Amino acid sequence: MTFTEKLQRSVESSKSTLCVGLDPDISKIPSPLKARIQNDADLITEFCRIIIETTKPHVCAFKPNLAFFEALGSEGWKAFEQVLDFIPSNRVVIADAKRGDIGNTAGKYKEAFFDKYGVDAITLNPLMGFDTLLPFMADPGKAVFVLTLTSNAGASDFLKRRFEGRMSLSEYIAEELSKVQGVSQSHLGMVVGATQSSELKPILNAHQTAHLLIPGLGSQGGNLEALENVLKNHQGIPIVNSSRSILYAGGDSETWVDDVLNETILTKESLNKITSAYV
Repeated sequence: MTFTEKLQRSVESSKSTLCVGLDPDISKIPSPLKARIQNDADLITEFCRIIIETTKPHVCAFKPNLAFFEALGSEGWKAFEQVLDFIPSNRVVIADAKRGDIGNTAGKYKEAFFDKYGVDAITLNPLMGFDTLLPFMADPGKAVFVLTLTSNAGASDFLKRRFEGRMSLSEYIAEELSKVQGVSQSHLGMVVGATQSSELKPILNAHQTAHLLIPGLGSQGGNLEALENVLKNHQGIPIVNSSRSILYAGGDSETWVDDVLNETILTKESLNKITSAYV
């Protein structure tokens, strides 16, 4: 099965383009759960398990953020492996690793995430050059999501600057990805921020078939109506990520799991106009 086929089936079965980002921040994990689990690695593992079980009928993908696991050292990596086992096989798994290196090093990243951990996709940073993508381009069942126009304010430092006669470096990255897609067996998607909707049109035009990983809604303040408008007629499938606004919807309430479920359903429903084009 190709990555596109798996993503399409996941969107259809969940009737959702929502992705839940798994960012298990120990300082924010609800106190009722912390009260009964003292070990940090066990705590984030159980937190992610509950989140996955609660949200899986309503999302097309899960995006574990490696930083929150790596921060715990070897125990964190074990927790990451366990969390991957909790994610249903009919949901897309995106490792939010933001790696970006060349040659043998990139090859080892590919071995780690595609071969050992078996994730469906990975986020990559292209700023060392497009040869950083090469080891990831040989598997039709996989995808990479290349940082193209990120949701943070720092995107202005590089990605929004004019480059090679284009409106921005982001547009150039999108153009090159579209060209390279012609020789790549893996899908080459883009990370584009919902906070940047007003600047996305030339980027989407440059790589019209790219699946999109879209952070920036919820806590980061992206405008949903603007995102809906810019995605009209885009050929790739959007995967709209929400992390903190879902994970910590219940604060320290005893009913935090119910609050997570309610926020997930509300977010899924808010994306109905976007999702309707793909189900």
